[in-house]
Amino acid sequence: GDPPAPPGAARLLEEAEDLLVLHRDFAAAVQRCEAGCDRLGTGTESSAEVKCSLCVVGIQALAEMNRWREVLSWVLQYYHDPEHLPPKVLELCILLYSKVREPQVMLEVGSSWLRDQTNKSLPEYGSLLELYLSRVLLPLGRFEGAEELVRGCDVLDSEQQVAFLRTICDSRCQWTQQKEMHSAEEQQDAAAETVLGALSQKLLTMLTLLRRVLRSISSHFYVLPYKKMLLATFLLYLVVVRLDPASPTSLPFIYKLVQLFRQAWAAVFPPIHRPAIQS
Repeated sequence: GDPPAPPGAARLLEEAEDLLVLHRDFAAAVQRCEAGCDRLGTGTESSAEVKCSLCVVGIQALAEMNRWREVLSWVLQYYHDPEHLPPKVLELCILLYSKVREPQVMLEVGSSWLRDQTNKSLPEYGSLLELYLSRVLLPLGRFEGAEELVRGCDVLDSEQQVAFLRTICDSRCQWTQQKEMHSAEEQQDAAAETVLGALSQKLLTMLTLLRRVLRSISSHFYVLPYKKMLLATFLLYLVVVRLDPASPTSLPFIYKLVQLFRQAWAAVFPPIHRPAIQS
Protein backbone atom coordinates (compact mmCIF):
# COMPACT_ATOMS: atom_id res chain seq x y z
CA GLY A 1 0.00 0.00 0.00
CA ASP A 2 0.90 3.66 0.10
CA PRO A 3 3.53 4.81 2.60
CA PRO A 4 2.04 6.52 5.65
CA ALA A 5 1.91 10.30 5.96
CA PRO A 6 4.98 11.89 7.56
CA PRO A 7 4.71 11.34 11.33
CA GLY A 8 5.34 15.04 11.96
CA ALA A 9 2.23 16.03 9.99
CA ALA A 10 0.05 13.41 11.72
CA ARG A 11 1.29 14.59 15.14
CA LEU A 12 0.59 18.23 14.21
CA LEU A 13 -2.95 17.23 13.18
CA GLU A 14 -3.55 15.66 16.61
CA GLU A 15 -2.20 18.78 18.34
CA ALA A 16 -4.37 21.03 16.15
CA GLU A 17 -7.48 18.98 16.97
CA ASP A 18 -6.73 19.17 20.73
CA LEU A 19 -6.14 22.93 20.52
CA LEU A 20 -9.41 23.41 18.62
CA VAL A 21 -11.69 21.18 20.65
CA LEU A 22 -10.19 20.96 24.16
CA HIS A 23 -8.24 24.18 24.66
CA ARG A 24 -10.21 26.49 22.32
CA ASP A 25 -6.90 28.05 21.29
CA PHE A 26 -7.86 28.75 17.69
CA ALA A 27 -4.83 30.78 16.62
CA ALA A 28 -2.46 28.02 17.81
CA ALA A 29 -4.62 25.40 16.03
CA VAL A 30 -4.27 27.31 12.73
CA GLN A 31 -0.50 27.51 13.22
CA ARG A 32 -0.28 23.71 13.70
CA CYS A 33 -2.42 23.15 10.59
CA GLU A 34 -0.16 25.41 8.52
CA ALA A 35 2.98 23.68 9.81
CA GLY A 36 1.44 20.27 9.04
CA CYS A 37 0.41 21.24 5.49
CA ASP A 38 3.88 22.69 4.82
CA ARG A 39 5.51 19.37 5.82
CA LEU A 40 3.32 17.28 3.53
CA GLY A 41 4.38 16.60 -0.02
CA THR A 42 1.92 15.62 -2.73
CA GLY A 43 1.06 12.17 -3.96
CA THR A 44 0.30 9.56 -1.31
CA GLU A 45 -3.27 8.80 -0.34
CA SER A 46 -2.63 8.95 3.40
CA SER A 47 -0.82 12.28 2.98
CA ALA A 48 -3.85 13.62 1.09
CA GLU A 49 -6.14 12.45 3.90
CA VAL A 50 -4.03 14.13 6.62
CA LYS A 51 -3.79 17.31 4.53
CA CYS A 52 -7.57 17.38 4.09
CA SER A 53 -8.08 16.88 7.85
CA LEU A 54 -5.57 19.66 8.63
CA CYS A 55 -7.49 22.02 6.32
CA VAL A 56 -10.85 21.06 7.89
CA VAL A 57 -9.50 21.85 11.38
CA GLY A 58 -7.94 25.08 10.05
CA ILE A 59 -11.23 26.21 8.47
CA GLN A 60 -13.12 25.60 11.71
CA ALA A 61 -10.47 27.46 13.76
CA LEU A 62 -10.51 30.47 11.38
CA ALA A 63 -14.32 30.55 11.48
CA GLU A 64 -14.26 30.47 15.32
CA MET A 65 -12.02 33.58 15.23
CA ASN A 66 -14.45 35.26 12.80
CA ARG A 67 -11.71 35.21 10.15
CA TRP A 68 -14.02 33.53 7.61
CA ARG A 69 -13.03 35.99 4.86
CA GLU A 70 -9.57 34.38 4.81
CA VAL A 71 -10.79 30.78 4.57
CA LEU A 72 -10.91 30.31 0.78
CA SER A 73 -7.55 31.96 0.07
CA TRP A 74 -6.03 30.08 3.04
CA VAL A 75 -7.18 26.72 1.65
CA LEU A 76 -6.17 27.52 -1.94
CA GLN A 77 -2.58 28.18 -0.90
CA TYR A 78 -2.33 24.43 -0.19
CA TYR A 79 -4.42 23.12 -3.12
CA HIS A 80 -3.69 25.91 -5.66
CA ASP A 81 -6.55 25.08 -8.08
CA PRO A 82 -10.25 25.00 -7.06
CA GLU A 83 -10.86 21.69 -8.86
CA HIS A 84 -8.22 20.01 -6.65
CA LEU A 85 -10.08 20.76 -3.40
CA PRO A 86 -11.17 17.60 -1.53
CA PRO A 87 -14.98 17.20 -1.41
CA LYS A 88 -15.07 17.69 2.38
CA VAL A 89 -13.15 20.98 2.14
CA LEU A 90 -15.38 22.26 -0.70
CA GLU A 91 -18.49 21.32 1.29
CA LEU A 92 -17.25 23.18 4.38
CA CYS A 93 -16.40 26.29 2.34
CA ILE A 94 -19.83 26.37 0.65
CA LEU A 95 -21.60 25.94 4.00
CA LEU A 96 -19.46 28.60 5.68
CA TYR A 97 -19.90 31.29 3.01
CA SER A 98 -23.62 30.48 2.79
CA LYS A 99 -23.97 30.89 6.55
CA VAL A 100 -22.31 34.33 6.51
CA ARG A 101 -24.48 35.29 3.49
CA GLU A 102 -21.59 35.65 1.05
CA PRO A 103 -22.40 32.76 -1.34
CA GLN A 104 -20.94 34.65 -4.34
CA VAL A 105 -17.44 33.90 -2.98
CA MET A 106 -17.96 30.24 -3.95
CA LEU A 107 -19.49 30.91 -7.38
CA GLU A 108 -16.39 30.39 -9.56
CA VAL A 109 -14.72 27.86 -7.24
CA GLY A 110 -17.80 25.61 -7.14
CA SER A 111 -18.33 25.88 -10.90
CA SER A 112 -14.69 24.94 -11.64
CA TRP A 113 -14.85 21.96 -9.28
CA LEU A 114 -18.16 20.61 -10.64
CA ARG A 115 -17.11 20.94 -14.30
CA ASP A 116 -13.90 18.97 -13.73
CA GLN A 117 -14.10 15.47 -15.29
CA THR A 118 -12.06 13.79 -12.54
CA ASN A 119 -14.38 15.11 -9.83
CA LYS A 120 -17.44 13.76 -11.68
CA SER A 121 -16.31 10.22 -10.84
CA LEU A 122 -16.26 10.90 -7.08
CA PRO A 123 -19.12 9.43 -4.97
CA GLU A 124 -19.69 12.83 -3.32
CA TYR A 125 -20.29 14.58 -6.66
CA GLY A 126 -24.13 14.42 -6.59
CA SER A 127 -24.47 15.75 -3.04
CA LEU A 128 -22.00 18.59 -3.75
CA LEU A 129 -23.88 19.54 -6.93
CA GLU A 130 -27.09 19.74 -4.90
CA LEU A 131 -25.35 21.78 -2.18
CA TYR A 132 -23.88 24.19 -4.76
CA LEU A 133 -27.31 24.69 -6.35
CA SER A 134 -29.20 25.22 -3.08
CA ARG A 135 -26.59 27.31 -1.24
CA VAL A 136 -24.90 29.28 -4.06
CA LEU A 137 -26.68 29.48 -7.42
CA LEU A 138 -30.33 29.66 -6.33
CA PRO A 139 -29.87 32.21 -3.49
CA LEU A 140 -28.04 34.43 -6.01
CA GLY A 141 -30.84 34.07 -8.59
CA ARG A 142 -28.56 32.30 -11.11
CA PHE A 143 -31.38 30.15 -12.51
CA GLU A 144 -30.13 29.88 -16.11
CA GLY A 145 -26.66 28.88 -14.92
CA ALA A 146 -28.23 26.27 -12.61
CA GLU A 147 -30.33 24.78 -15.44
CA GLU A 148 -27.32 24.73 -17.77
CA LEU A 149 -25.20 22.96 -15.14
CA VAL A 150 -27.84 20.29 -14.49
CA ARG A 151 -28.65 19.67 -18.17
CA GLY A 152 -24.96 19.44 -19.07
CA CYS A 153 -24.19 16.98 -16.27
CA ASP A 154 -23.82 13.45 -17.65
CA VAL A 155 -23.37 12.01 -14.15
CA LEU A 156 -27.06 12.54 -13.27
CA ASP A 157 -29.70 10.12 -14.54
CA SER A 158 -32.91 11.52 -16.09
CA GLU A 159 -34.88 11.18 -12.83
CA GLN A 160 -32.27 13.18 -10.88
CA GLN A 161 -32.15 15.80 -13.63
CA VAL A 162 -35.94 16.24 -13.53
CA ALA A 163 -35.88 16.56 -9.72
CA PHE A 164 -33.12 19.21 -9.85
CA LEU A 165 -34.87 21.15 -12.65
CA ARG A 166 -38.13 21.13 -10.66
CA THR A 167 -36.28 22.55 -7.63
CA ILE A 168 -34.79 25.29 -9.83
CA CYS A 169 -38.24 26.11 -11.28
CA ASP A 170 -39.81 26.34 -7.78
CA SER A 171 -37.00 28.58 -6.60
CA ARG A 172 -37.42 30.86 -9.64
CA CYS A 173 -41.18 31.21 -8.89
CA GLN A 174 -40.48 32.14 -5.24
CA TRP A 175 -37.83 34.63 -6.34
CA THR A 176 -40.28 36.29 -8.81
CA GLN A 177 -43.05 36.48 -6.17
CA GLN A 178 -40.72 38.07 -3.62
CA LYS A 179 -39.51 40.56 -6.23
CA GLU A 180 -43.10 41.52 -7.14
CA MET A 181 -44.04 41.92 -3.45
CA HIS A 182 -40.98 44.08 -2.85
CA SER A 183 -41.82 46.20 -5.91
CA ALA A 184 -45.45 46.63 -4.72
CA GLU A 185 -44.23 47.71 -1.25
CA GLU A 186 -41.91 50.28 -2.82
CA GLN A 187 -44.79 51.66 -4.93
CA GLN A 188 -47.00 51.92 -1.81
CA ASP A 189 -44.24 53.78 0.05
CA ALA A 190 -43.78 56.19 -2.88
CA ALA A 191 -47.56 56.81 -3.08
CA ALA A 192 -47.72 57.44 0.68
CA GLU A 193 -44.87 59.95 0.43
CA THR A 194 -46.64 61.76 -2.42
CA VAL A 195 -49.91 61.99 -0.42
CA LEU A 196 -48.04 63.14 2.67
CA GLY A 197 -46.20 65.77 0.63
CA ALA A 198 -49.44 67.09 -0.88
CA LEU A 199 -51.12 67.15 2.54
CA SER A 200 -48.15 68.98 4.05
CA GLN A 201 -48.32 71.57 1.27
CA LYS A 202 -52.08 72.08 1.80
CA LEU A 203 -51.64 72.54 5.52
CA LEU A 204 -48.82 75.03 4.99
CA THR A 205 -51.04 76.97 2.60
CA MET A 206 -53.86 76.84 5.15
CA LEU A 207 -51.57 78.20 7.88
CA THR A 208 -50.36 81.00 5.60
CA LEU A 209 -53.98 81.99 4.84
CA LEU A 210 -54.80 81.83 8.53
CA ARG A 211 -51.92 84.17 9.23
CA ARG A 212 -53.25 86.66 6.64
CA VAL A 213 -56.74 86.49 8.13
CA LEU A 214 -55.35 87.05 11.62
CA ARG A 215 -53.33 89.99 10.40
CA SER A 216 -56.41 91.61 8.81
CA ILE A 217 -58.72 91.18 11.80
CA SER A 218 -56.17 91.54 14.58
CA SER A 219 -57.78 94.72 15.95
CA HIS A 220 -61.08 92.99 16.78
CA PHE A 221 -60.03 90.11 19.04
CA TYR A 222 -58.21 89.44 22.28
CA VAL A 223 -54.80 87.83 22.58
CA LEU A 224 -55.80 84.37 23.82
CA PRO A 225 -57.97 83.10 20.93
CA TYR A 226 -55.16 83.59 18.37
CA LYS A 227 -52.69 81.66 20.39
CA LYS A 228 -55.23 78.88 20.88
CA MET A 229 -56.17 78.89 17.19
CA LEU A 230 -52.59 78.63 15.98
CA LEU A 231 -51.79 75.95 18.53
CA ALA A 232 -54.93 74.00 17.55
CA THR A 233 -53.91 74.16 13.88
CA PHE A 234 -50.45 72.90 14.74
CA LEU A 235 -51.88 70.02 16.79
CA LEU A 236 -54.39 69.27 14.03
CA TYR A 237 -51.50 68.74 11.64
CA LEU A 238 -49.81 66.34 14.05
CA VAL A 239 -53.03 64.36 14.56
CA VAL A 240 -54.06 64.22 10.88
CA VAL A 241 -50.65 63.25 9.52
CA ARG A 242 -49.73 61.16 12.61
CA LEU A 243 -46.34 62.77 12.57
CA ASP A 244 -43.79 61.52 15.07
CA PRO A 245 -42.12 64.67 16.43
CA ALA A 246 -39.09 62.57 17.43
CA SER A 247 -38.49 61.46 13.85
CA PRO A 248 -35.64 63.28 12.07
CA THR A 249 -37.73 63.48 8.87
CA SER A 250 -40.42 65.48 10.70
CA LEU A 251 -38.03 68.15 12.00
CA PRO A 252 -37.91 70.43 8.91
CA PHE A 253 -41.72 70.63 8.74
CA ILE A 254 -42.09 71.26 12.47
CA TYR A 255 -39.47 73.97 12.10
CA LYS A 256 -41.50 75.59 9.29
CA LEU A 257 -44.64 75.46 11.43
CA VAL A 258 -42.85 77.11 14.35
CA GLN A 259 -41.54 79.81 11.98
CA LEU A 260 -45.07 80.44 10.66
CA PHE A 261 -46.40 80.53 14.19
CA ARG A 262 -43.81 83.16 15.18
CA GLN A 263 -44.41 85.20 12.01
CA ALA A 264 -48.18 85.14 12.56
CA TRP A 265 -47.69 86.15 16.17
CA ALA A 266 -45.38 89.00 15.14
CA ALA A 267 -47.88 90.19 12.51
CA VAL A 268 -50.85 90.11 14.88
CA PHE A 269 -49.24 91.80 17.86
CA PRO A 270 -47.00 94.87 17.58
CA PRO A 271 -43.86 94.74 19.77
CA ILE A 272 -45.30 97.27 22.28
CA HIS A 273 -48.18 95.22 23.65
CA ARG A 274 -47.15 91.69 22.53
CA PRO A 275 -47.71 89.06 25.27
CA ALA A 276 -44.94 86.57 26.05
CA ILE A 277 -45.12 83.34 24.02
CA GLN A 278 -45.03 80.37 26.37
CA SER A 279 -42.47 77.94 24.92
